[in-house]
Amino acid sequence: QVQLVESGGGLVQPGGSLRLSCAASGSIVSITTMGWYRQPPGKERELVARIFSGGSTIYADSVKGRFTISRDNAKNTVYLQMDSLKAEDTAVYYCNAAVRLSLITTRTFWGQGTQVTVSS
Repeated sequence: QVQLVESGGGLVQPGGSLRLSCAASGSIVSITTMGWYRQPPGKERELVARIFSGGSTIYADSVKGRFTISRDNAKNTVYLQMDSLKAEDTAVYYCNAAVRLSLITTRTFWGQGTQVTVSS
């Protein structure tokens, strides 16, 4: 019913920047929240940042002050601006969205992930 597609991943040097984007498409009434998660090699998936419909945001302590999440409701797209990247930020980054499919139905969807590698 709904697809989320991430883009913008790649290889960057420590201290560099990268901007991820995620576009949602399909039978969408509205999207309440959108967020970014990441999964480093050999570790569990963790929350990076989330943005709510009212504009409020939450961030993992490890990325506060370095990453910025934003969204374009008209395009059903969420972005993650990543600055001052560290080697520890290396992971597969996944987009997540809570999507209202009808008046009473809301479901969570995930993108397929995009690789971010921070290395010199």
